[in-house]
Amino acid sequence: QVQLVESGGGLVQAGGSLRLSCAASGRTTSVYTMGWFRQAPGKEREFVAAIRRSDGVTYYTDSVKGRFTMSRSNANTVYLQMNSLKPEDTAVYYCTAGILGRIYEYDYRGQGTQVTVSS
Repeated sequence: QVQLVESGGGLVQAGGSLRLSCAASGRTTSVYTMGWFRQAPGKEREFVAAIRRSDGVTYYTDSVKGRFTMSRSNANTVYLQMNSLKPEDTAVYYCTAGILGRIYEYDYRGQGTQVTVSS
């Protein structure tokens, strides 16, 4: 099992920035990717970003490219720096971990942290 704990959500005005953090624990040696998904009210959960644990290669959904940056400080802690936030970025953001080598799916997720962007 892999446990994931997110932090850093909150309320920000449009154009502002937030940084989300995620710490992984447990059987982290099995983790291939770590990522972020989000779910807005009334919408399906969607992929936001991911980072490949072996070499740090990152992946982003088109709507956040150039605004969001995913990084890591060590093998078990990742961040999502979100700049130029828009109201449509409002969602619950989930940290995820994948063990099967897939980038756009996950096997574990955290409890989520709320991000609200006001217009």
